[in-house]
Amino acid sequence: MKIKNVFLLLFVLSLFIPACYSQKIEQPKLVVGIVIDQMRFDYLYRFNQFYGNDGFKKLMNEGSNFTFTHFNYELTSTGPGHASIYTGTTPFYHGIIGNDFYDRVLRKSVYCVKDPDVKSVGSDDEVGMMSPKRLLSTTITDQLKLATNGRSKVISIAIKDRSAVLPGGHFPNGAYWYDEKTGDFVTSTYYTNELPKWVSDFNKRKLADLYLSQAWELSLPESDYQINPPDENKYENDVFKEGKTSFPHSFKNLTSSERYEKLRATPFGNQLLAEFVKSALVNENLGRGDETDFLAISFSSTDIMGHEYGTYAYEIMDTYIKLDQQIAELLNELDKQVGKGNYILFLTADHAALETPAYLRDKKIPTGGLNTKAFSDSIKAFAYNKYGSKDLIENISNKQIFLNREVIIKNNLDIHKVEQSLADYMRNTFPEMTSIFTRDYLETQVASRDQNNFLLNGFNPSLSGDIAFDLRSGYLPNFQERGTTHGTTYNYDTHVPLIFYGWHIPVQTVNTPVYITDIAATIANLLKITEPSASIGIPILK
Repeated sequence: MKIKNVFLLLFVLSLFIPACYSQKIEQPKLVVGIVIDQMRFDYLYRFNQFYGNDGFKKLMNEGSNFTFTHFNYELTSTGPGHASIYTGTTPFYHGIIGNDFYDRVLRKSVYCVKDPDVKSVGSDDEVGMMSPKRLLSTTITDQLKLATNGRSKVISIAIKDRSAVLPGGHFPNGAYWYDEKTGDFVTSTYYTNELPKWVSDFNKRKLADLYLSQAWELSLPESDYQINPPDENKYENDVFKEGKTSFPHSFKNLTSSERYEKLRATPFGNQLLAEFVKSALVNENLGRGDETDFLAISFSSTDIMGHEYGTYAYEIMDTYIKLDQQIAELLNELDKQVGKGNYILFLTADHAALETPAYLRDKKIPTGGLNTKAFSDSIKAFAYNKYGSKDLIENISNKQIFLNREVIIKNNLDIHKVEQSLADYMRNTFPEMTSIFTRDYLETQVASRDQNNFLLNGFNPSLSGDIAFDLRSGYLPNFQERGTTHGTTYNYDTHVPLIFYGWHIPVQTVNTPVYITDIAATIANLLKITEPSASIGIPILK
C-alpha cells in the first residue's frame, strides 16, 4: 500500500514539475522610453500648476519619481545623452563623445550618426544617410532583441536623426526621423530598402502642411505666463521673421524652403511626432505579441526652441503645457492599444540647459564666455613660440585639444612634456578654466557611475583629444545674447527628470542621487535580461 502511494506521488510530481519549468517569466507587453530634449528638471514643477491631470502629473503621482537624477559626464548634449540613456554608460565606453567631434584618423569633424555607406530611404537628399556604426556599446534595445532571438520588436522615432538612431541600437525593426526639407519621416538603408506602407501612408497625410497653415497661439490666458520675463524681450530670437518675438507666431513670413525646418521650433513639431508615434503603435502592433516590445520616442522640438528662446520664455512654457497634453494623449493611446498596467514607461531628458545667459548677466549673476577664437589663437601662438611649429595643434573642439602626433615625432618632441606645458599655460592664462586634464592622467583612470570626474567619464581613450578642460559655472565657450545652450558639468545641465510608470512600478518619490546611466540597468533588471555590454549603472527600483 505504501509503495502504491509512493508511485502515485511520483506520478503527480511528474505532471507538475514540467509545468513549473514551462512557465514564462512575467514581463510587460511593451517598454516605452520617452526622452524630452533639453528638459530641465524644474520644468516639472515650475509649470506644474498649468498641467492637466493626465500627463506629467499622472506620471508623477502614479509612478516612481526620481527627483535628483543627474548626468555624470561632459559633454552634455543630444548625441551623448541618448547614447548614455540607452547604453547605461558614458562616452568613455560608448564612444559618442559629442554631436560632432574630431576624428583623428579622418582628420576632420564627423557627425555622430552620419554614415556615407548608407543611403536615404524616403528622401532624395542626405538626410537619411545615418546609422549607429559609431556606437561602441550595445543598448537596452539591443539586449532585448538578443534575449528573445529577435522576436521582440524595437521601433525608435524622433524629430532629430541622432535621437532616433542611437536609442534604436544596432538592429531595431525600424528607426525614423523628420526630414526638414519635406516634412516627411525617413530612414536609411541601414534599416530597410523601402519605407513600410504605414510610414508612406502617414507621409501622404501631409500633417506638416496642415500645421504650417496654422498660427501658434497661447494655450492659456496671457496673465498665466507672467511668471516669465515679458513676452517681447531682447533675450529671444525672431525665429519667424516677424519683426518681434511675442505671440502669436505664424509661418507666413518664411520662404517655402524654411517652413518645414522652422516647424521643428514649435509645439507642432512635437504634435507631428506624437501622431507618428500613435500610427507606429497601431501599425507595428507593438505590445501585442508574445514577447516584450520596445518603443523609443524622443521629443526634439523642445531643444530647438530652448536654443532660440532660452529657459524663461512664454514659448518654452507654452510648449510644455502643450507637451503635457500630448503625453496625456499618448498615455491614453497606450492604455487603449496595450492595456493599462501592461507596459513600462520611463520619461527623462538627454540634458538640461543653462538659464538664458544674457538674462543672468543682467541680473548680476556670474556668467560669461571663453571666446573660442581668442583662446585658439592664444594657445596656438604659445605652441609656436615654445616649439617652433604652427601645426603642433591639430584641432580644438568640444573643450578638447588634439595634438598633431606626426609633427611631434618629426620634431623629436616629448608629447608628455608638450601636453603638460600647454596645460600649465592654460592654467596661468585663462582664469575661466576650472578642471584641466592631460591624456597622461586620464589614461590612468577608468569611468565610474558617480560624478567624481565628469571629464574622465566623457573622455574616450581612442577618440578624445590630448587635453580636456572645463569652464566656470555659467560660462560658455562663446557667450550668447539670445537663447541658451548646454554642454557642461553643472547642475543646470545635468539635473533632469526621471519617472518610471506602469507595470510593477511602485508609487513613490525618491530624492536620493541616481544617474542617467541607471535607466538601462533598471529596465534590464525589470525584464530579467542582461544589461547593455558596457553598462555601469545599477537598478534603482527595488
